[in-house]
Amino acid sequence: MASRRFYQIAKVILEYGLDDLIPPNWIPWYAKAGRHCLFWLRNRHQNTSRGARARLALESLGPVFIKFGQMLSTRRDLIPADIADELAILQDHVVPFDGKIAEQTILDSLKISHIEDLFADFDPVPLASASIAQVHTATLKESGDEVVIKVIRPGIEPIIESDVELLRSIAAVVQKWLPDGKRMRPIEVVEEYQKTIFDELDLGREASNGMAIKHNFTNSKALYVPHFYTDYCTQNVIVIERIYGIPVSDISALRAQGTNMKKLAERGVEVFFTQVFRDSFFHADMHPGNIFVSTEAPDDPHYIGIDYGIVGTLNAEDKHYLAANFIAFFNRDYRKVAELHVDSGWVPSDTNVDDLEMAIRAVCDPIFQKPLDEISFGHVLLQLFNTARRFNMVVQPQLVLLQKTLLYIEGLGRHLYPQLDLWSTAKPFLENWMKEQMGFKALFDKVKNNAPFWAEKLPEIPDLFFNTLNQLKVLPELQRQQHEALKVQQRIHQKATLYGMLGSTGFVIGVLFVLNDLPVYYDASAFILGGIFWFKAISKVMSKP
Repeated sequence: MASRRFYQIAKVILEYGLDDLIPPNWIPWYAKAGRHCLFWLRNRHQNTSRGARARLALESLGPVFIKFGQMLSTRRDLIPADIADELAILQDHVVPFDGKIAEQTILDSLKISHIEDLFADFDPVPLASASIAQVHTATLKESGDEVVIKVIRPGIEPIIESDVELLRSIAAVVQKWLPDGKRMRPIEVVEEYQKTIFDELDLGREASNGMAIKHNFTNSKALYVPHFYTDYCTQNVIVIERIYGIPVSDISALRAQGTNMKKLAERGVEVFFTQVFRDSFFHADMHPGNIFVSTEAPDDPHYIGIDYGIVGTLNAEDKHYLAANFIAFFNRDYRKVAELHVDSGWVPSDTNVDDLEMAIRAVCDPIFQKPLDEISFGHVLLQLFNTARRFNMVVQPQLVLLQKTLLYIEGLGRHLYPQLDLWSTAKPFLENWMKEQMGFKALFDKVKNNAPFWAEKLPEIPDLFFNTLNQLKVLPELQRQQHEALKVQQRIHQKATLYGMLGSTGFVIGVLFVLNDLPVYYDASAFILGGIFWFKAISKVMSKP
């Protein structure tokens, strides 16, 4: 199955001429030879622009590759503008499926006989179509609220399963054969991605994610999350409040209404860091197709976020190390960055901190000579990862979503406001967060928050103390019993080994008797003794003490 899918991917790449996009000097001779061997797979779209070819190829390969194209579309600092413009179409203009199929899915999921039982003005023509699902507009019959109905694509799960299986096979090869394979932990990264994308197939989970983020941003001036009609949310269908706004990628429309672009870009950074560090729960699919800007108050703009199928979480330890790392970078404290990498376990504990500090300094100092608004965070990350390879830095799968989302945010912010200073926008937020996590106030808040729990457990402390003393009393006897059991196991193992050796010796002697033409009862005796000893060896191994 994986080999068939691999061939299909290679076929699509070659038939859409995507190999022509790679500079010839980057292609090794054996790859060029292999390309000539596949003579029957020619570029069938020579008259189509390179951006359109890339988009059409990713569309034909399915949702996993469409997601990759969506991510690339936000990185205009990495890919040419004409390709980025075409890939941006993947954000909400993937080829739709039949509206009648969508309608039948709605009927089956919501257990109704006719669409008119719940909805008026249902439009079978989708409003937007993406890699995992598409949305249709309607009006709730009971309340008159305008809504959108999101419907999962039919037959999407087997396609994703095959693609993820292929990625897992490639990851296994990478981990085994590449010099940096184990450090990169590709299998764990694929498993993390598998969990993420299969979670996205459950629209009920998306509704739950959206409601959690909506609660976190109640009365926020930065982000609005549409209302989810929970009575009509299932695994394959969800019903959401219809929102009206300007797509964040429509720069001309935003400027036409007089939007404060600087404030809008900075608010995007603030929303991201608030979700990560305050809430530990962040929207991890923030490509432009999922973000709109309200038409209310252009001078004080706020975002409208949709599609909460992919979210990320971080534990307290990861958050602390990340925030401390960011602040150390902002302050160019490379010694602190090196120490944090060792303390967090991202590099081996025996790493020479002085050497790591010098390597980080050599990478970052030339970059920081530029004005801050010209520094690409993505470029800094790439340079640091290349440097960290020398120190066996281990890839952290739980941070992959965060890294991807941060690159989304930087790409989006620079698209809105090219002079965006990501560093100075994020630094005050992170410094305030770190102050809240350390010091007397943080200790007081922690005690205050945990006081009800401690008060509830206080009456149980005498019992717990008494039970602990009892366990300590019997501990020596338990240890003695475990030691005796271990000694018995060792004796059994030694006897089994001895009997096995004697059995093998008996068979070897029997073979020698046969080769030297000794009487048959000599051979038989040796083989019988060997068999008896082997039987005893097997019996010892199978027996329980």
